[in-house]
Amino acid sequence: MLKIEDLHYNYEDGTPALCGIDLTIAEGEFLAVLGSNGSGKTTLIKHLNGLLQPALGRVLLDGKQIGSLDEAEVFSRIGVVFQDPDDQLFAPTVEEDVAFGPSNMGLSPVAVKERVHEALHMVGMQDFARKPIHALSHGQRKRICVAGVLAMEPRVMILDEPTAGLDPMGVHQLMHLLEDLNKNKGITMIMATHMVDLVPLFMSRIAILSKGQVLRCGNSEEVFADSALMEKARLHLPLIAELMNLLKERDRVNLKHIPLTVGEARREILRLLSVEDVRSRVLGEAMDNGR
Repeated sequence: MLKIEDLHYNYEDGTPALCGIDLTIAEGEFLAVLGSNGSGKTTLIKHLNGLLQPALGRVLLDGKQIGSLDEAEVFSRIGVVFQDPDDQLFAPTVEEDVAFGPSNMGLSPVAVKERVHEALHMVGMQDFARKPIHALSHGQRKRICVAGVLAMEPRVMILDEPTAGLDPMGVHQLMHLLEDLNKNKGITMIMATHMVDLVPLFMSRIAILSKGQVLRCGNSEEVFADSALMEKARLHLPLIAELMNLLKERDRVNLKHIPLTVGEARREILRLLSVEDVRSRVLGEAMDNGR
């Protein structure tokens, strides 16, 4: 669906921001663009819908260069949710803000109303349609940003640090919403983040960025198994993986693999306890027989 070829971009002062990015994003996947601050995540995603133009290289959507497509077509097919909702929300009320995109697509008032209604239901904000934007919490404004993009029925959603500023429950609710949109609505998700603990739970693939370059792209097991890579990218392992890795390396615990989630860690610990229980019983029986 999206293909990035040899993408270069420099800031106004000449500092390189992207240094030859090559990346292919398949339809229907949930890609995490993972990197520390200053790695180039935000600069990269602004190229994916034409907000920035590359100094060299190109971005292709279904084989066509983004820059050659009509701006309205690009924005209707690729929606962006910015890190700060105040950069995106501008209308007085929720329904007016969500209606802005479909209205500018030339849809009839009836069709716009239907899209606004459906988008607000999808994010669980249907009871807030008449609410003024300034009366919403930070998490609620984030959901309205998502609704505004959904109302345009995009094929791709790009999210820049969408969990920033949310409490743990807000993070949980938003990520499950995005997961549902990806799995049940078929929307391709591209999420720039530095929150590594979310990645193995929700994302199908990871691209590790550092200093404007893709260091590695793969699934969670492949990427997080390379501790030297994570250190180079100035990222830490998911906390569960970090704990289990310490048990393996320092305490010589016989792990078959490094679990990345609580569920995986629980199963591996139960396996180890079961093995230890068998050993204890065998040893006990041997001692009894020796008597």
